[in-house]
Amino acid sequence: MRGTVKQDAIDAISRLPDDASMDDIMYQLYVLKNIRCGQDDIASGKCHDMDQVRAKLNSW
Repeated sequence: MRGTVKQDAIDAISRLPDDASMDDIMYQLYVLKNIRCGQDDIASGKCHDMDQVRAKLNSW
C-alpha cells in the first residue's frame, strides 16, 4: 500500500546508508517517482497487458 508522497520519500531516504551522496538520494527519489507514475498509469488503464502487446506486434 502506498503512503503519502512525503512519507514514501522519507522511508526511501532512510533506507540509504548514512554516507549516501546527494546524487544517491536524488536517484532514489527519481526511481520512487517513476514507480508511482507507473502505478498511476496502471490504475487509470493507460497500460496494456502482454497479450495485447503481442497481438499488436503480430499484426505488423
